[in-house]
This record gives sequence, structure tokens and C-alpha cells, in this order.
Amino acid sequence: MKASELSVSEYPEFYRPYIEVLGDLELSSALEDSKSSFLELLQSINPEQLQYAYAEGKWTVAEAIIHIIDTERVFQYRVLRLARNDKTELPGFDQNIFVPTCNAQNRSLESIIVEYKAVRESTLTLFYSLDAQALERSSIVSGGNVSARAILYMIAGHQLHHVTILKDRYGI
Repeated sequence: MKASELSVSEYPEFYRPYIEVLGDLELSSALEDSKSSFLELLQSINPEQLQYAYAEGKWTVAEAIIHIIDTERVFQYRVLRLARNDKTELPGFDQNIFVPTCNAQNRSLESIIVEYKAVRESTLTLFYSLDAQALERSSIVSGGNVSARAILYMIAGHQLHHVTILKDRYGI
């Protein structure tokens, strides 16, 4: 199934930009291709750029990258819960609490790359372990009904959203 074919009943409206940005990508391609392209982007960053923010009060490059990693971890946990048919409503998370406490100012580019690789490999391992029925399971997440499959697409789409910001506003 392509991202563009995902039913709007599988995710709340506020996640639409993360799905639509993927267009006609299949889920496996969305996750695999975004891993490769993101690693290329990360490896092109000069370590001195990590603490750059394009305006006062905006995240640094390191904070933005760690936000992508943290969000993938949260989304991955949600996928696991839904895929295992846990119908417990899952709350949202506050990125504005996560980012200031992510220790970005003390992280090396190498450590961030290692963390990203580990998290994405874990996401891919989980994805490839799921059958069609598990991917279709859904529950309430952040106040709206969402499927495990939609969350996996959101992982790739959320990352792409922030890559665009890193390129456009940070000059990465």
C-alpha cells in the first residue's frame, strides 16, 4: 500500500501532512529510503553546525535531530502497543518538555548518528515482524483513532518534514 492510498480513517487530521509528504511511497520504501537519505544528510553536517539555531528561541540543529529520534521512539512504542492489540488509549507527548532535556549541547555528531541508526533499525525490525492484520490494528492515540500502519508512515513523514526545515531554515 502506498502512503497516498492510506485511508483518512486510519489517522487524525493533524497527522495528514506527515502522510501526504510521502506521496506514492510504499511503507517499506518510506522507512528504508528515509533512513538512507537521512544518514547522508547527517554525515554532511559539520559538527560545528550542531549548536546553530536559525533564530532566538528556535531549536539547534542537534535538538532538531534528537527530536526526530525521540519522536520515532515514541511512535515506535505506539506501533508496538497497537500491533499487539492493546486498546488502551495512549496520550500524546510534549516535545517542548523533551527537547530542553535531551542533552543536545553535550552530544557529538557521531553519537547522534549511532543513536539514529539504532532507533531506525529497531523500527524496521518491528515493521518487518508485523503481518497485515497487526498493521491494521488501531486505537485512540493523542485523542484520535490511528492504525499501527499509519504511525509507521508518520515516522518517515515526520522525519521528512524536519529534513525540509533543516535544509530551508538551517542551511544543512
